[in-house]
Amino acid sequence: MSGGGLPGGVLISAPASGTGKTTVTLGLIAALRARGLSVQPFKSGPDYIDPAFHTAAAGRTSVNLDSWAMPEAQIRGLAAAAAGADLVVAEGSMGLFDGVAKPGAYGTGASADVAALMGWPVVLVLDVGGQAQSAAAVALGFAAMRADVQLAGVVLNRVASARHEALVRTGMEAAGIAVLGALPRNPEVTLPERHLGLVQAEEHPALAAHLARVGAFIAAHLDLGAIIAAAAGQGGAAFPRPVMPPAERIALARDAAFSFTYPHLLDGWRRAGATILPFSPLADEAPDETAGAVWLPGGYPELHAGRLAAATRFREGLKRFAATRPVHGECGGYMAMGAALVDAGGVSHQMAGLLGLVTSFQTRKMHLGYRMATLAAPIPGVLRGVLRGHEFHYATILSQPDAALAVVSDAAGAPVAETGSTRLQAGGGQSTGTFFHLIAEAT
Repeated sequence: MSGGGLPGGVLISAPASGTGKTTVTLGLIAALRARGLSVQPFKSGPDYIDPAFHTAAAGRTSVNLDSWAMPEAQIRGLAAAAAGADLVVAEGSMGLFDGVAKPGAYGTGASADVAALMGWPVVLVLDVGGQAQSAAAVALGFAAMRADVQLAGVVLNRVASARHEALVRTGMEAAGIAVLGALPRNPEVTLPERHLGLVQAEEHPALAAHLARVGAFIAAHLDLGAIIAAAAGQGGAAFPRPVMPPAERIALARDAAFSFTYPHLLDGWRRAGATILPFSPLADEAPDETAGAVWLPGGYPELHAGRLAAATRFREGLKRFAATRPVHGECGGYMAMGAALVDAGGVSHQMAGLLGLVTSFQTRKMHLGYRMATLAAPIPGVLRGVLRGHEFHYATILSQPDAALAVVSDAAGAPVAETGSTRLQAGGGQSTGTFFHLIAEAT
């Protein structure tokens, strides 16, 4: 069932992270696609890694929907990406109701907000290891938590045996909770991880084969017909207005070290008429000289610091560009713009030197959360204003001598020390960087 010309959908969620949401999401997309259905994936919340796997599984770009950073109109507009698909499969983040303690102007960032707004019933993945009928009490609590969030049913994960499954199903039946499938333990369907989450999709050595294996696993153990029948949802709207691009021609770093770019931003730039010119710092490529701005996304420069330090053509080309034109970096891109990066082994690697920032991974400290930033200086495409974004990294700042780019606070309004940096270059170019990733301008 659908509305507004868009297909219905389901949102895959769980009580907590690490419960199996991504495995179920990828397997469900692959299994439905194997049936000949076109599936539009979405990801609730700020995440780059899961959507890349969704995109590989679906053959359609997965789009982030964020109820803390985006107004309702933008979420509905981005949901229009589902036009032409047969079904929506969205993946939640963390637990279904997990969000910030103090709601922003739009919502808490919880996946439940997106499910309620779009009318997507929730498929709840439960890790039932170590429990039986008691799992029904968990499911019943999730079903009753919010009246505007509909529970389609549960997927039982990490089932130990047929007897174990029967006991859990007995409890669910008594509670009136539909069981949409039961998954036995299977290490062959898990994906490798590193400090910011899963290893990136493009780095997986046999991704197509893995997705086929996960799809077959899900098809064998889930009731696909029941999930398709449960899909519902409200219609979207016209695509949101195009965002202001950094320039008419944008040199965008894109490789294993610089891969964290939100699809909705790239799509917004293109819709505004901009041309994106990818280049690879790891391949020692310089930015295109015909571009009007360079954008260095986040990623994993700390894993490739030696190669970046040796990439003299990239660094010299970036310096020449930055002398007269704007360059902006987010998180990993910001670190690469700095003077040096100290890796986990304590070795210092020379970076581009557009800013004085020195960061270290020798002693890791997690920085995580939503960010609200009031700009003190312009960044490419945004002259002044308030930005909403998200920060997630393990770097420690050893030196940050440049002027602060913004006044930054977290979702609760508390000040954040990572203010970003700005420096005017000798030829008039502006170099800027932030530890947070831009999601949207505040409205």
